[in-house]
Amino acid sequence: MAHGSSCLLLNLAILLLLSIVQSSQAHQKSENGIKTKVFLSPKFESKPGSVVEKYYDNIDFPKGHIAIKGFDAEVIDEQGNSIPLHEAYLHHWVVQRYHQRKGLDIPKHGRDLGFLKSDHIIVGNSGICDYGRLSQYFGLGSETRRTDTSVPEPYGIEVGNPEDIPDGYEERWVLNVHTIDTRGVEDKSGCTECRCDLYNVTKDESGHVLPPGYKGGFFCCYDNVRCKVKEEFRGAEKKGLYMRYTVKYVDWDTSIVPVKIYIIDVSDIWTKADASRGMRESHLCMVEYDVESCPTAVANDGCTHKKSVSVSLPTGGDVIYGVGHQHAGGIGTTLYGEGGRVICSSNPTYGTGNEPGNEAGYIVGMSTCYPSPGSLKISAGEMLTFVSKYNSTKTRTGVMGLFYLLIADPSAANPNVTLNGQLEAHNSVIASNFGWAIALFGAALVGVVVLVFGRRSGTEEGYEAIMT
Repeated sequence: MAHGSSCLLLNLAILLLLSIVQSSQAHQKSENGIKTKVFLSPKFESKPGSVVEKYYDNIDFPKGHIAIKGFDAEVIDEQGNSIPLHEAYLHHWVVQRYHQRKGLDIPKHGRDLGFLKSDHIIVGNSGICDYGRLSQYFGLGSETRRTDTSVPEPYGIEVGNPEDIPDGYEERWVLNVHTIDTRGVEDKSGCTECRCDLYNVTKDESGHVLPPGYKGGFFCCYDNVRCKVKEEFRGAEKKGLYMRYTVKYVDWDTSIVPVKIYIIDVSDIWTKADASRGMRESHLCMVEYDVESCPTAVANDGCTHKKSVSVSLPTGGDVIYGVGHQHAGGIGTTLYGEGGRVICSSNPTYGTGNEPGNEAGYIVGMSTCYPSPGSLKISAGEMLTFVSKYNSTKTRTGVMGLFYLLIADPSAANPNVTLNGQLEAHNSVIASNFGWAIALFGAALVGVVVLVFGRRSGTEEGYEAIMT
């Protein structure tokens, strides 16, 4: 009977110990685990010199009320292999959030998505460009493989909140992919800069004559146009490609601090508000601009083109993340606050080889800023100055200078104390229970040792077998 009791006590102690350890592991996984889902866009075909610019409506995306913790993308072939930039240059990809009236069956591709119609409502970021420009939630270019997009704890980009979705609507996402196939082209850099003469284009996609003096940019490299290729490549076969995108997220929780997304454009043309007439600032973001080459005498010693813009944000808060976006030739971006303080500098990394993610001559990554939470603030209405620099030893067309900011919502309660308190309490409970389990386990083990080994038996070995 004593043997049975001791064994029962031992088994209970072991079960308790295992249950506490397993409970701790499950809780940590549930609390800190980030879910990851990988999706593919519909297939698009590309041939030497061709431009692909597609809009895929209602793309696959995690459902529910969630916080986005990262969004990465790259171009792959039908076998899942990464495609290098010198074959398919990724001019840009962007992902836009919107609300669509329920019951509408919209194809997953096409240009006319009806975004200006009543059955679609664009849900843009927090600004500051007008007319729907640069309203995306996520987006990068050639630098996509080596640019960090993770959102640190305890912050997240909130989406899918039922309270934000109008009655009768549902939340959806659209993906815009813009690639240029540079296999066999006569001038790779000219093609990636969308020089109009190389595309033999004099009208934009809508059939409008290009503005006087427009030498290159996205008006000249729209879907299905083709950059000049060498004779031997004109009959080359098409390649099937996909945009593979990876979404990292967690289920929404009150402990998550929401962040706002701001995109600043160095080519922003804006007018100051006229308070007496009840007008507000108007921001016409041109998105792209040209870099004129410097004089030959200066170019021999190197020269830099600098473009800047000063703007203010409608709300302030803690800077959580910052990154710039530039095209080839870019040498860095910096965002300054009032008084010249540096908020964030984001600089390009250029590739040195041929493999995907390290293509020579291309920007393959942009450095990012992750200030310590609460250490760097932007005040509402504070005048910010954004500077974009390019090497100007040659003329460049259709370049970009954008800056992407995540700023914590100042109206959100700071959950750090509560979180830390809960975490400490949780760990304390685990430690306490773990200690009791160890004590119980030890007591049971001692009891077994006393009962089993403390008495001689009549067996040959001098000890009786353990029976349970």
